[in-house]
Amino acid sequence: MNFFRSAMKADERFMARAAELALKGRDRTAPNPCVGAVMVRYGQIVAEGWHRYCGGLHAERECIADARRKGVDMKKCTMFVTLEPCNHHGRTPPCTEAILEEGIPRVVVGARDPNAVAAGGVEHLRKNAVTVETGILERECLDLISDFIVWQSTKRAYSILKMASTLDGKIAGPSGKQEPVSCPESFADVQYLRSIVGAVIVGGNTLYQDNPSLTCRRDKLPDEFVQPRPVIVTSRLPEADSELTAVKKRCSETIFWTDETTAGGDTANRLRDKGIEVTGLPYCEKGLNLQVGLEKLRSEHGILRTLCEGGGRLAMSFVNSGLADELVYYQAPRILGNEQGVPVFSGSGAETMAEAANFRISRFEPSGCDLKIIFKPEDKNVHRTGSGQGTS
Repeated sequence: MNFFRSAMKADERFMARAAELALKGRDRTAPNPCVGAVMVRYGQIVAEGWHRYCGGLHAERECIADARRKGVDMKKCTMFVTLEPCNHHGRTPPCTEAILEEGIPRVVVGARDPNAVAAGGVEHLRKNAVTVETGILERECLDLISDFIVWQSTKRAYSILKMASTLDGKIAGPSGKQEPVSCPESFADVQYLRSIVGAVIVGGNTLYQDNPSLTCRRDKLPDEFVQPRPVIVTSRLPEADSELTAVKKRCSETIFWTDETTAGGDTANRLRDKGIEVTGLPYCEKGLNLQVGLEKLRSEHGILRTLCEGGGRLAMSFVNSGLADELVYYQAPRILGNEQGVPVFSGSGAETMAEAANFRISRFEPSGCDLKIIFKPEDKNVHRTGSGQGTS
């Protein structure tokens, strides 16, 4: 992970460490946000903590517990926390109470809490003579909880889009034959992504060409782990006696998203007789209304995150619909150089750069020999300017 530390001020470096800790809990904190905290004394980190799982201690209390174990005098410390300390009684007591009980004199907050129920911690601490600073690495800290923000502001599942390509933007050669693009380390990282979502989404072409299992093949999965459900977006439903893995071996888990007419046909009914869910989605100006599908996954199946691993057209559909909440992109250091190769994105119809869908880099890190880049949708109030041909 890279938070551009070399150019950071001290407070930013400490907050960057808290952000790294926050990510350690991402796989188990939902529907809570992932949060990290560090305790600093005389310019050194003396204790750390993060929210490890939903229902467990919040990051602040984990950090305080770590400081207690180490015999740290917290009355001489500053706490750095990526999200505003909560000020309400939920599954755990307010973190503001713990901070006040320990006499921590200064708290630095990355982002304010978007949840109105839990917010107000900053004001409460200030009223009790604690020095509080806010907005340190705010954008980075908000990115940590982008899934939580979606859950708070919409009724749908959070959508992660995973793509891997060569340097020239190809995911396969002209034949479309399935071949590895990225390295083994990136493949292992994708298994981690599959472990934190409730559904893996692909298109019909991927289904018929690759016959994927769409399971998480990560080592040492917990006993309570439930495999993500396969979700296939297609207007061409397979027959109920198909040998496809999603139909034959995962029929009780598989969901097909298709148009409403196809969903009312005989093929769809035969699939339903086998235990497969077939959902008809309405059309909108962008094509099938994928948002309705994401809302159904959350309301009917309790799925909070999805991972789209479809081809270029399905990926572009998520982008065009404003449903690519997070783009995880594996850039392989190789060049195909064949104009007829399969592009990583396709089907938008855009003709000028002014029509392009814009993203921003949230963070990046090596993934074996690949470069893993996390993109988030660019803020709507940001306007790109530049000059020249392809040099802006």
